[in-house]
Amino acid sequence: MKDSAIKQKELFGQPVGLYILFLTEMWERFSYYGMRALLVLYMTASTMGEDARGAGLGWTSKEALALYGWYTMLVYVASIPGGMIADKLLGQKKSVLLGAIILCLGHGVLVMTDIWAFYTGLGLVILGVGLLKPNISSMVGGLYKEGDIRRDKGFSIFYIGINLGSLLATMIVGLVVAKWGWHAGFGLAGIVMILGLINYVYGQKYLKHVGNLQVNKNDENEISYGQLYGKLFKSSKQLIITVLLTLVSIVGWYKLGWGYGLLFLFLTAITALLMMIYKELETQVFKDRFLVLLLSFIMVIIFWGAFEQAGGLMNLYTDTKTDRNLFGWQVPTVMFQSLNAGFIILFATAVASFWAKRKLKGKEASSLFKMALGIIIMGFGFLFMVFAAMEFEKSGTSSMVWLVLAYLFHTVGELCISPVALSFITKLAPVKYASLMMGVYFAATGLGNKVAGIVGESASDYGELTIFSGILIFTVLIGGLFILILKPLKRLTHGVEEKERDLKHEEAEGFELADN
Repeated sequence: MKDSAIKQKELFGQPVGLYILFLTEMWERFSYYGMRALLVLYMTASTMGEDARGAGLGWTSKEALALYGWYTMLVYVASIPGGMIADKLLGQKKSVLLGAIILCLGHGVLVMTDIWAFYTGLGLVILGVGLLKPNISSMVGGLYKEGDIRRDKGFSIFYIGINLGSLLATMIVGLVVAKWGWHAGFGLAGIVMILGLINYVYGQKYLKHVGNLQVNKNDENEISYGQLYGKLFKSSKQLIITVLLTLVSIVGWYKLGWGYGLLFLFLTAITALLMMIYKELETQVFKDRFLVLLLSFIMVIIFWGAFEQAGGLMNLYTDTKTDRNLFGWQVPTVMFQSLNAGFIILFATAVASFWAKRKLKGKEASSLFKMALGIIIMGFGFLFMVFAAMEFEKSGTSSMVWLVLAYLFHTVGELCISPVALSFITKLAPVKYASLMMGVYFAATGLGNKVAGIVGESASDYGELTIFSGILIFTVLIGGLFILILKPLKRLTHGVEEKERDLKHEEAEGFELADN
């Protein structure tokens, strides 16, 4: 019997396995965001331990932000090798299990005060997230049959888990650190990751049919990544492009430093692999869908490059130029970071239901349309930041109302692109490369984070008003451009979303459904 033919136990109209993955991801995100919230503060804290939090590393802000930037990028870029390992060696289910175990070890090591433990712990967290993050998302897609309209809503529910973990972490970890110190905060992150691991192991009975290794050694079309790289030397066009990108990487090494050079070389290797996968795909339909998927990642990078100003430029603006007085109480800057997660929990299922109903009515509701519209909506959030900057220039302060409205629009835009993109990948990616493509998506997210930092740094030269206005105009133009070319892009998907329908109700009414 094929996996898709297995009858799944359901809860609230969704497979029970979704809630197992929901809780696993929630605790993993709690551990990640909880530790991330402490990282820069711990690195820049005095080595003397002058308050209840204890001694920090005593680094300068520049040193701490440099390591933080590389760490947050590598966490996502590691999703590419994590996806490759799942596709060819372990399968998604075992990769998630191994990643969760490594994460528990990483957070456990961070409890120690030695500097070697600090670096080792960060390295283990990067490896653990790289194995867990892309593969658990791919497993969510595996819970649904091809054409099941519930898939997008399932990803939105899963996305609530991500943000619930983030919300709980930002509310609780700071209190723990204030009372018991930095390493108690790191320890709490490890404890909740253990909860995630226990939940995942317990829920295996609901995940028997998803995330298993799909390699078929008898399939003549099955090919290893090593063989793909070997064929690169027999493919002149792909080889020339790879050589040119390698030369650019070497120049970047000398101009920007070894860190950027290694990153460029890694991205060159992944680009070469993607070109060879495209060339080796069996049919033109698969090739076209693969191409559309790669083009959609452009929207992902642009979206996160703008959205992640929340943790950088907007955060600094909140701290220094916003009137945070609320009925005589000064609202802490950090609390504004919870608005995004809170809005997602409030609106995620509503937004997903809106798109599902619109789809059933025959109106435009393709993933590409949602993603393009998401960029535009998020872009209009910066309109409120423009108003805030204008108010500051006029009066020397700005209302927090502008920030709340900006975060609201950013959240609605995020709900139109992020869970949708996760679902879109599971629809278009070839099954044997599903985890790799999910890894590429998260790497694109990481690159967006890096772009956000570069854009935010330019505010010191051009000013917030100019930066906020530029982001607004650029995102609206890019989103509009993708809407203009929507029809040809949809043709390249070869109707993968046009067959979506309410399979659950059809099954209940006695329709016979073909296996995938």
